[in-house]
Amino acid sequence: MYNDYLIPANSKKQMLILGFFTGIDLAIFGTGIVLTFVMLLLISGVNSSIWNAILILSPALISGFLVLPVPHYHNVMQLITNIIKFFIERRRYYWKGWSIHEEK
Repeated sequence: MYNDYLIPANSKKQMLILGFFTGIDLAIFGTGIVLTFVMLLLISGVNSSIWNAILILSPALISGFLVLPVPHYHNVMQLITNIIKFFIERRRYYWKGWSIHEEK
């Protein structure tokens, strides 16, 4: 009667912070927020326009976009990495099956 239990399909989700984020994700997002606050302090006195607001908010927006959860992937950063690997890495797949000629 040992080991007769089922593991739920989403059990790895419990290892994530708040069910969505890893430590790296929070570090990336935290760095974007800190850079945004630093830029807010440095650029706020200069000519205030929509372009300055976009420039000031860009680190937080970019880092938030990268750690945004996506269905079937952990986050957008992992999705982008998989797309790049698909187009850059070797795409010739070698298959070796069972054959009567392989026996010795």
